[in-house]
Amino acid sequence: MITLGGDRMSDDKELLTAQVLAKALDFSVETIWRYTRENKIPYIELGSKQYRYRLTDVINSLSCSQIREKAVEYKADPTKKLTYEDYLKLPEEPGYSYEILDGLLVKDPSPTVLHQRVSRRLQRLLEDYFAISDPTGEIFDAPLDVTLGDYTVVHPDIFYIASRQEEIVLHARIDGPPTLVVEVISPSTSRKDRLRKLRIYQQAQVRHYWLVNPDEKTLECFALKDGAYTFAAGGMDDEVVEHPTFVGLSVDLKILW
Repeated sequence: MITLGGDRMSDDKELLTAQVLAKALDFSVETIWRYTRENKIPYIELGSKQYRYRLTDVINSLSCSQIREKAVEYKADPTKKLTYEDYLKLPEEPGYSYEILDGLLVKDPSPTVLHQRVSRRLQRLLEDYFAISDPTGEIFDAPLDVTLGDYTVVHPDIFYIASRQEEIVLHARIDGPPTLVVEVISPSTSRKDRLRKLRIYQQAQVRHYWLVNPDEKTLECFALKDGAYTFAAGGMDDEVVEHPTFVGLSVDLKILW
């Protein structure tokens, strides 16, 4: 379907993605998407929210309407520890997500299909368990901002807020440590999840931290004891993991993989 509020475009052969078009025009990708939604530029809709553009048609349209908007490039000051307010100013970038770990900006690619599949299956299991053991508690998943102090904003893959913690659930974010945080490890996040995030969650007093590795088919459960994480339970392949703290919770690992 070829559309511009119902108007046809020219028949130029080359079709551009929003990212390529933004680079060619020195715009932000967000600007291209906004102009698309507002029908300010011509586009071709290939499917559900899949758009392509012809450069000459877009340029002609912009010239006629005298639209000019330069891309805003975010540059973090390496001498400054970033805060949640700084995080809110970050531009969106398709295919990537941002976190701030102890004042440092971290950018990661979007998760893989395997990552999301395992995360969804474990989330369903935890939702079923806590629906019985803590009916007014809540299970959340990424991307939802969790702020831990002034200089850390994270997006845990799965996390559990106990019913007694309702005061940390704000309108736009969770402001405080969840009772349980689960990170599903990807090759690009392994070091971050095992070292940097483990230390941050430990300092923030997140009582339970689980690491799931879909490639290695492992689950490791850490629990806070005397201010430090200790190994509480774990398994691999098709084992069944039973956690000593969460009575009645059994994680059949073969279901996750």
